[in-house]
Amino acid sequence: MLKRISVNSDICEGKPVIRNLRITVDFVLKLLGDGYSADEIVENYPELEKEDVYQSAKYGAWLASEKTIAIA
Repeated sequence: MLKRISVNSDICEGKPVIRNLRITVDFVLKLLGDGYSADEIVENYPELEKEDVYQSAKYGAWLASEKTIAIA
């Protein structure tokens, strides 16, 4: 499902990255949160493809859907 997202402890301190490009998923998600469109992100970071942006969003949604519990 998320073939473009990888985690390697030797790349970006183990953060999820896109296709080992050293562009982190959280960076792309922050750009989306700041209002950038997928087209604008790809235009500014030409090594990315639209599908990379979409898979970053899917990854973020997957993480957000996990059940969390409060630790008191």
